[in-house]
Amino acid sequence: MMHRILFAALAVSSLAVSATAGDWPQILGPTRNGIAVDEKLADKWPADGPKTVWQRKVGTGFSGIVVSDGIAVLFHRVGNNETAEAMNAATGKRLWKTEFPTDYIPSYTSDDGPRATPLIHKGRVYLYGVKGGLYCVDLKSGRKLWQRDTYEDYSSKKATRGEPATGYFGIGTTPIVEGNKLIVNIGGNTKEAGIVAFSLENGRTVWKSTTERASYSSPTSATIDGTRHVIFAARLNVVSIDPANGKTRFRIPFGMPGPNVTAAVPLVLGNRLFVSASYNFGALYAALSKNDGKTLWSSDEIMSSQYTTCIPDGNVLYGIHGRFDQGASDLRCFNPATKKIAWEKTGFGYATLIEADGKLIALKADGELVLIETTSKQYRELARANVLDKTTRAIPAIANGRLYVRDSDTLKCLNLGRTR
Repeated sequence: MMHRILFAALAVSSLAVSATAGDWPQILGPTRNGIAVDEKLADKWPADGPKTVWQRKVGTGFSGIVVSDGIAVLFHRVGNNETAEAMNAATGKRLWKTEFPTDYIPSYTSDDGPRATPLIHKGRVYLYGVKGGLYCVDLKSGRKLWQRDTYEDYSSKKATRGEPATGYFGIGTTPIVEGNKLIVNIGGNTKEAGIVAFSLENGRTVWKSTTERASYSSPTSATIDGTRHVIFAARLNVVSIDPANGKTRFRIPFGMPGPNVTAAVPLVLGNRLFVSASYNFGALYAALSKNDGKTLWSSDEIMSSQYTTCIPDGNVLYGIHGRFDQGASDLRCFNPATKKIAWEKTGFGYATLIEADGKLIALKADGELVLIETTSKQYRELARANVLDKTTRAIPAIANGRLYVRDSDTLKCLNLGRTR
């Protein structure tokens, strides 16, 4: 437990998004590593599963829910609009709705909604649409503050090495806040706009950097040897950027051309970096220093997760080994430093993972929810229930004992908190 507390404390200090206990203000929570802060969860559920506090219909998209200051924000597509909606996190009552027109037509999937999870920071909500619309609205009112069309500004609208300008599945990387900037892996194929920093205040471009193509992975940030890094698992490289000016600190090859996906968030573990994917290039473990990153190992056998981010716990990681679209997947607990697998639950199924109160919460792609004790000794399942009916891809969120899950049709708020 002490390992977990120390790691969470270090991670909180490394990220700039403002959050209080019980908030889930961005992808994978306050520290962008899937670990919740100060949550107290029940060790078991009723026979028919956790209680549904409220639920509602949703539009298309795979964007996760974010929660801050008692407000839950949903980003989805309804008709020809990408729609941000704020709800009372406890009751589901709508507080406001703000719409942005879109003409996005998917090429490789039937879903046409936003993929990127919203980001809440200091009373504002930042949204990144499936075709590159970058939006900022007021958290309390939904009032539009500024917007940019990154597709129009930074893309030639031509295919890049056989890929559509918006990627195989649309745009799906969540921006990151660093200081007074919102930094995004635009992947623009003109004007050297691979990574772009925008002013939080008004959306103006602060700097442009690299020709890195965009992946579906969201960046993370960390201080290494007293030096600040924002780290991206981009389309073909892991790259670290100086957030002050966009200069490249290091670049490590990762990925390959063709129809594949890099989607997991990079994890900084002290002075080590772990990045995972699948598609025969698997995972990478690297040593970090002030201005360098060196690969220690890469393997498709230790962890090969199509889009799920592994969850750190002391010296081990929990992750889904396998692909959603290719047979059975396994849940693994492994030590990235030693490459040793502590335990494996074979045939577990593909899932997204978060951690709270010493428990791993796995939302499987078939809508089943599983509660697991975080221990490297063996797989210890605490509870299991079917909570959604359709394929689930959005990462869940946990805030004040309430778990927010969604599929392609329904958003549910479930009570996972301890009963007093």
